[in-house]
Amino acid sequence: GGSKIPFHSGLQGHSDGDVVLHAIIDGLLGAMRKMDIGALYPSNKRKFKNIRSPNMLSPILNNLDKEGYFINNVDINLICEKPKVSKYRKKIIKSLSNLLKVNKNQINLKGKTVEKLGLIGKEEAIACEAIISLNYYA
Repeated sequence: GGSKIPFHSGLQGHSDGDVVLHAIIDGLLGAMRKMDIGALYPSNKRKFKNIRSPNMLSPILNNLDKEGYFINNVDINLICEKPKVSKYRKKIIKSLSNLLKVNKNQINLKGKTVEKLGLIGKEEAIACEAIISLNYYA
């Protein structure tokens, strides 16, 4: 969510691997009936290698404003065994509030586990889903 979380391992990705911001970008694009993050930032393009997720988010937010939308709320499910999301919830929400330019009370972040099942349960992967509600103000 735009903040560093200390942990013994990290995320790998074509960009910086910020799973929360990537889910938010996809949620915003979906709410605006646009394509997805992969269409805008394809992993086969070298110019997007190691791109910072806030830099990927910025043009999406500019388009949101240009097209007459504003964020009503953001609901996030971060799915991982560790680290425990509750320990970092306030830090992540503060970061997201600044990046998205919305009040902290418009952001809900929940941590979910998969009870040690699969790659996520073995702490080899992480997943995130974000549901975004937009208002249109023509």
